[in-house]
Amino acid sequence: MASELKVNTLTGVSTAGSIAVTAEGNSTTTNLQQGLAKAWCDYDSAGTTFNDSFNMTSATDNGTGDYTFTIANDLGGTRHSAVVSCTNDTVQNTTCVLRSKDATSTRLTIRVGDSGSNADKQSHMTTHGDLA
Repeated sequence: MASELKVNTLTGVSTAGSIAVTAEGNSTTTNLQQGLAKAWCDYDSAGTTFNDSFNMTSATDNGTGDYTFTIANDLGGTRHSAVVSCTNDTVQNTTCVLRSKDATSTRLTIRVGDSGSNADKQSHMTTHGDLA
């Protein structure tokens, strides 16, 4: 029998910020909060705007193919995982590299290039970790 649960807030019983979810094999659990992206964006370097984003306040164009994304809510520490990608429809040698991450100011800077030179391309960034 299928069921539907409608809620506005989920809170753990023993620890408010921790909810265990039974994993696919039914023998282990995973922490719901740990698996959620804490911030992400789809950035259009041509228009220097977010096409869409979550938990981002701004993007700074530092120069051709060099962008800094500022996260609205700080991460809890220096250990977090960021993934970046970029889009290019015409050149096969596009690279997208995370240059730096600073948990204090929650900035993530990436470099995008074509054939060894910086280039303005559509970029995507996602980060996982603990919020402060």
